[in-house]
Amino acid sequence: MTINQEDLLNSIIESLGRIQHVDLDDIPNIDLYMDQVTTFMEKKLRSTTRNPKEDKILTKTMINNYAKNDLLPPPVKKKYSKDHMILLIFIYYYKGILSIGDIQTLLKPLTQKYFHTSVQPDLGSVYEEVFSLEKDEIDDLKENIIRKFNISHDTFKDAPEEDQEFLQLFSFISMLSYDVYVKKLLIEKMIDAFRTAASPAEKAGRPEASPKTQP
Repeated sequence: MTINQEDLLNSIIESLGRIQHVDLDDIPNIDLYMDQVTTFMEKKLRSTTRNPKEDKILTKTMINNYAKNDLLPPPVKKKYSKDHMILLIFIYYYKGILSIGDIQTLLKPLTQKYFHTSVQPDLGSVYEEVFSLEKDEIDDLKENIIRKFNISHDTFKDAPEEDQEFLQLFSFISMLSYDVYVKKLLIEKMIDAFRTAASPAEKAGRPEASPKTQP
């Protein structure tokens, strides 16, 4: 096993620098049919996938399932608005780490208060505010990743030389994985708090979704 660890780190840092959200101004301000929605998402989010030539972004089946599971308001006359697109982008980012039920709980207050409203803040304002934090967050992530890499590089110094590379990379991956694990637990606990705080009427009216089901 031969991996240049410095090259690997540089590649990771460079890829973080290329991460960009979809600008609000780039989201069409007109209603779109399903095919137009999926084409737009493919164009804007394709670069975020692990395997750009193979991975699915948002298919027609996925979008229909989101509507059925109350994650997304139904289209009007088979057309999706800019607010629909914003919610779909949020769903796209959340679906890799959260269940349908958790995403539903998280997005329901947004949909109820800010979807198709003329009152500020509207859904576009919420979207811009959230993603305005992106640059500072990425800078912090870079520093954190470099720190974890340097710590892992100092592990297993007494191991056989032929094993050190793998063991150090394993340490690096484990540190990153633990970070993800803890943050996922924190997110789930906060979503559980949202769910607990929901009124009895809201709970009664919410369709149940399997916590293990992924879109």
